[in-house]
Amino acid sequence: MVRDFLEKEVAPYHADWESQGHVSRDVWLAAGKTGLLGVDVEERFGGGGTDDLTFLWILTEEISRSGFSGLGFPLANDVVTPYLTELTTEEQKERWLPRFCSGEMITAIAMTEPGTGSDLQGIQTKAVRDGDEWVINGAKTFITNGIMSDLVVVVAKTDAEAGSHGFSLIAVERDTPGFERGRHLDKIGMVAQDTAELSFTDCRVPASNLIGEEGKGFMYLMQNLPRERMSIAIASTAGAEKVLEDTITYVKDRKAFGRPIASLQNTRFKVAELTTKLAVTRAFVDRCITELNAKKLGPAEASMAKYWATETAKEVIDQCLQLHGGYGYMREYPVAKAYLDNRVQTIYGGTTEIMKEIIGRIVLG
Repeated sequence: MVRDFLEKEVAPYHADWESQGHVSRDVWLAAGKTGLLGVDVEERFGGGGTDDLTFLWILTEEISRSGFSGLGFPLANDVVTPYLTELTTEEQKERWLPRFCSGEMITAIAMTEPGTGSDLQGIQTKAVRDGDEWVINGAKTFITNGIMSDLVVVVAKTDAEAGSHGFSLIAVERDTPGFERGRHLDKIGMVAQDTAELSFTDCRVPASNLIGEEGKGFMYLMQNLPRERMSIAIASTAGAEKVLEDTITYVKDRKAFGRPIASLQNTRFKVAELTTKLAVTRAFVDRCITELNAKKLGPAEASMAKYWATETAKEVIDQCLQLHGGYGYMREYPVAKAYLDNRVQTIYGGTTEIMKEIIGRIVLG
């Protein structure tokens, strides 16, 4: 079903979306109509009503294999969903979830700031309670779906003296006074996926838009980051597998010195290395998927999966480009696009260095 959707609703338009820097709202509505959004949201709100996350991973994998990097569905499904289903009040669910599942409401989550990357405790955006409102001031950057988003889950500091217990999550809706979109950021890859700067200047939000409890925002992020990191690991693995498949086909057809380059020992050895590394990666990622589905996946394992899968994908795609020779450097070849699109995987969702720090701290105690 996902492949049919991508072929019909995405393939004919993705090149145009890359030129304009974002996808159309129509594709979100089509995804909602097809049942690809809110798969693990209750049916009464228009969702799929299943807690089997493998349906989400199928969508994430197929998008990655297709190279349609402009689609922000995985951000909505894999990252934003648990905040809207597990932490919201009944009133909030009724207000947001039906439009989320239908594709009418595009979502984003705003963590990163200009001076704060993976160090979430360094967030400076502030929210001060004033009667029945929160007043938000601050700036965010590198926000996926930032331009098109209708609802943004903002991580803000609500108690400057409480350390990690001083952060809260507040939903800011489109057209809220004081909420502005900044630059549409010019990236080297994933150019059809809108990524933006957001600013909040005396932005007044109803107190009823607080998600979860005040002061527990950092804890909520830590609880949900493993799911986000697995989404990235899955996308990286699937994307690299497709690039390797295409490269194997290419080296069998491409001739050098009067014979296919697949017959050269260097090619055979390199393909053997890459195939083995991806097979090992796939086995570990699939194990982590099973554990996440059973709600048993810990932060160390999620960080291992994200670190290993993204670094492996980076290496595999780089070596596949090398096997393409000069043609690999041409944008008309999928390997070139994959090389540009994939590069961010070791950076967003927590850099490789942060993943190693998390693993090291947990292992060493």
